[in-house]
Amino acid sequence: MTQSPSPAEGLSGGCQAHAAAQKSGERPVELGKKVTLLRGISIIIGTIIGAGIFISPKGILVHSGSVGVSLLVWIACGVLSLFGALSYAELGTCIQKSGGHYTYILAAFGPQMAFIRLWVELIALRPAAMAVISLAFGQYILEPLFMPCAIPPLAIKLATTMGITAVMYLNAMSVTWSARLQMFLTFSKLLAIAIIIVPGLYRLLAGETSNFENAFDTSKIKLSGMPLAFYSGMYAYAGWFYLNFVTEEIENPERTLPLAICISMAVVTSCYVLTNVAYFSVMSVDELLASEAVAVTFAERVYGGFSVAIPVFVALSCFGSMNGSLFALARMFYVASREHQLPMVLSMIHVRRHTPLPAVFVLFPVTVLQVFVGDIYGLLNFMSFMRWLFIAIVVLGLLYLRYTQPHLPRPFKVPLFIPVVFCITCFFMVFLSLYSDPLNTGIGFAISLTGLPAYYIFITPHQKPLWLQRALDGVSRAAQIVLEVVPAD
Repeated sequence: MTQSPSPAEGLSGGCQAHAAAQKSGERPVELGKKVTLLRGISIIIGTIIGAGIFISPKGILVHSGSVGVSLLVWIACGVLSLFGALSYAELGTCIQKSGGHYTYILAAFGPQMAFIRLWVELIALRPAAMAVISLAFGQYILEPLFMPCAIPPLAIKLATTMGITAVMYLNAMSVTWSARLQMFLTFSKLLAIAIIIVPGLYRLLAGETSNFENAFDTSKIKLSGMPLAFYSGMYAYAGWFYLNFVTEEIENPERTLPLAICISMAVVTSCYVLTNVAYFSVMSVDELLASEAVAVTFAERVYGGFSVAIPVFVALSCFGSMNGSLFALARMFYVASREHQLPMVLSMIHVRRHTPLPAVFVLFPVTVLQVFVGDIYGLLNFMSFMRWLFIAIVVLGLLYLRYTQPHLPRPFKVPLFIPVVFCITCFFMVFLSLYSDPLNTGIGFAISLTGLPAYYIFITPHQKPLWLQRALDGVSRAAQIVLEVVPAD
């Protein structure tokens, strides 16, 4: 590990500020516990609910074949996601470290498996996922300005880059303000959903139920498509695990983590189900499937000219997902650096702002590059099954730790059937990916396996090559000077 240089050795910036803070008796340089119950709920809800429920909530309906069955699938996927979230709540209260998936795999199965998960996140999955939601932000923030004309692709990419830069700058500057913004954006997207749900339920109570007639018509139910319907539903609920990435910053995690998860999943499931009910109160199945932006079509029929506000709400929803996911992911890179699986500089903290500034910015260049030149959607197809594989491995690790460490303190413990059912569900989704798209799944698996040689080249050797060690030391010293960061106390 690289030692933090002293001012006497000619360094300025972060090290001198750190020394001055220590002499003056200021609070230590560390990530404080600033995530309250309300902020925790806003992280989960604000990250799960993105653009999909407003633009194209069609996957479940297409594969289930009927209105009634599609609503049952939305509910079932919400319950299964709650099972996964509760399993993570148990892990988060007994292993009270930040890092989420990475930390739990490290605790259960060791550093090699944890590094492969980290490798997949860093080189492929997270930059692509961030680029996709950011592009949706760029498109919908500009749509009111260009209506009814098409938006130039370059304008979308420039707006996307500005959005990525803004969210990363905010997370680098202040934990408090990024958390406050997350609460505001979560409120905004819940308001947008309420604007859809209230008139929809009113129309139902007024007797407009024609689209719900024969809702469970067996002639339209597609049993062969049900696995894909569940796959679409589980993907829509993805994001319930992000609060576990910031466990060390949660106030009273034994109480806050499980409570935030339960409240958030209840709210999200209710929002998803009631929003779809509202859509069906105005549109038929064929009309919903034909719409390019379901919420806009709904608003045009219910509110008329007010529909121009829907793209703004969608953009805010996307920005909330960007902010929440970045806030959480930076902690995973921070913890991985602390475990010596990423360069030391990523576990450094700004001396005054107390933010993991290098870990926040690590995704910036790759994400922006993918926005302009990458095949983002192709990469996500390659890697989507890996998300469910590693989540299944995490929950399998919960069962393994119960067997190998039965006396480990567990302030929150779920019934055994909950992790078992969820683990089976995740493995089913992995096998479904292999069956339905073996080529892309195989490519994603091959990309993931590149983590094995990377582990043995960069992590296993006790003595790194001299050129590599000098390069890492140089980066660390430069970061301390330029970014004013130091190792955490």
